[in-house]
Amino acid sequence: MKKNRKDLHSRLGKDRKKYCGIPLMENHFKLNDLTASKELLNDIISYAVKRNSWIKEHPSIILHFQQAMRSFIRAGYLIKFQEKKRTTTTQLEDVSPLVLGLLSEKEYQNPLLVFKKAFREYSIKEFDYFISGMVYFSLGIYNNLPERNIISPYIHLTKMLDAAYLILERRGKK
Repeated sequence: MKKNRKDLHSRLGKDRKKYCGIPLMENHFKLNDLTASKELLNDIISYAVKRNSWIKEHPSIILHFQQAMRSFIRAGYLIKFQEKKRTTTTQLEDVSPLVLGLLSEKEYQNPLLVFKKAFREYSIKEFDYFISGMVYFSLGIYNNLPERNIISPYIHLTKMLDAAYLILERRGKK
């Protein structure tokens, strides 16, 4: 008697798409506004440092934001590898400093430099540790303060949000 079972293990890799950072970034910005994300990140950091207060937002909003930022960080890690395929450099026109935000002129011309620099200094696990620690300290009153440097990862995350939005904006113009 002949077996009619199909071999599922050989077909698993054929239909899966490769994950790309750009669609993940688009999904992040569909669910989260840039300014709202930056404000909530700023609130989380400021309440994590304050000893006798906790954030006023509902905990479910904070935990949803934590998950969104974790997926954003992974999308940024995937975008870091795309410079070989396609560059998004543009010439710098007369740009006001308000448009630049935290980005330098070089980073504004090529936003992929932001992701390369961020992941050269910190790994995905370190960013996850930072986000989870800040959420933990912002949701309650604790006597202890975060033990690590919180300013540098915060600046990197803010720059990555600006750079990702800039990449998607330039991609939409093409």
